[in-house]
Amino acid sequence: MDSLLNNITSSTFLSPIWISLKIALLAGIIVVIIGTIAGYFLARRSFKGKAVVETILMLPMVLPPTVVGFLLIVIFGKNSWAGQAITWLFDRPIIFTWWAAVLAAIVVSFPLMYQSAKSGFLSIDRDIEDAARVDGASDWKVFWLISVPLASKALISGAILSFARALGEFGATLMFAGNIPGETQTIPIAIYLAIDSGQMTMAWLWVGAMIIISFIILLTIRVKE
Repeated sequence: MDSLLNNITSSTFLSPIWISLKIALLAGIIVVIIGTIAGYFLARRSFKGKAVVETILMLPMVLPPTVVGFLLIVIFGKNSWAGQAITWLFDRPIIFTWWAAVLAAIVVSFPLMYQSAKSGFLSIDRDIEDAARVDGASDWKVFWLISVPLASKALISGAILSFARALGEFGATLMFAGNIPGETQTIPIAIYLAIDSGQMTMAWLWVGAMIIISFIILLTIRVKE
């Protein structure tokens, strides 16, 4: 019992949990903002090539995480223009950093938020928004005071699902951010390495932590319904 308590209170056990929560929270905030704006824009606009744009936005949902990780390395690696720009701005590359883990989480969780936001905005009666505009409301006021409140259930569900997806991200994070204890080692990566090295007690503890966190997330969605 003392050994189990020591494991639970150790930095070795707590560090991946804390890192995962921080990454998922920051990625979730960014995804909610971008996904809500993108969902609203594409729900209200029709243009040539819209289907192609939406397909690209949804690709990370169906692509294997290793493919996503590979593409992130290609796009933000040292030899790419984006990677060179980041290195010039911050005096270090983004690959194999905490921010790389955040970016990987953003990419894989974005489709969930975008789809939820778009569905929520499409469910709104356009006459309500048009009536507000007739009364003198600007597009920004219509969006913030009318559209967002009416789509709030879908937006909240999308935010929670995106957070859960970011929390459970493994393949793209391992390839793009690596496994750096105390910086990029998330719970999924820690579980994989613990099993690989035969540390089954630690693996079970992290699995238990993930189950508890995931249960709370899913229960929150059910309660919101």
